[in-house]
Amino acid sequence: MSNQTLNLTPALYDYLLKTSSRETDLLKELRLETANDPMARMQIAPEQGQFMHLLVKLMRATRIVEVGTFTGYSSLVMAQAMPDEGTMVCCDVSEEWTNIAKRYWKSAGVEEKIKLTLAPAIDTLNGLLVEGQARTFDLAFIDADKENYDAYYESCLRLMRPGGLILIDNTLWGGDVADPVIQDVDTKAIRALNAKLLTDKRIELSHLPMADGLTLCMKK
Repeated sequence: MSNQTLNLTPALYDYLLKTSSRETDLLKELRLETANDPMARMQIAPEQGQFMHLLVKLMRATRIVEVGTFTGYSSLVMAQAMPDEGTMVCCDVSEEWTNIAKRYWKSAGVEEKIKLTLAPAIDTLNGLLVEGQARTFDLAFIDADKENYDAYYESCLRLMRPGGLILIDNTLWGGDVADPVIQDVDTKAIRALNAKLLTDKRIELSHLPMADGLTLCMKK
């Protein structure tokens, strides 16, 4: 079978952004500030952020949970897409990175929509379940430590309402998932989750070659 995905050269990627990107000045400022961080590779691509913004709008999502906030680009684009009464739970463990996020949330006027919890994400997710919030969220975005991806997915699936959407980032992992020689913990965890999702009858599935791989799971 021939490769049916277009080879996105640097020139073509630049064209894509020039002809479709609606990144605001504030989002660009955040992206460029984050680019100076040694871990800048953890930030999502602008076209992915715009796609997620559109998904939130399409779903009319009012309750979102984010697992892994970093400096706040993904939470900012999603919060801006939610209505004024929308709420987002953000899970992270880094005060340093999320302090950057909080500055931009405030500048955008969305800080009142966002509840940030600095704790292991699995504890926060399970806490929401204990509080009786199962089946009450519209959307989840998972972009944290890869070793715990399966645990995050299972908890988020319980939190989603029927028809709710889980977005999972980095599911192509720079191509490492397709190389059987590579057997580090993170790669194996993503590879195992990808295989599990293929046969998971609880969801509808789409795996997109966007940025570093973005998987969409709609709860049945």
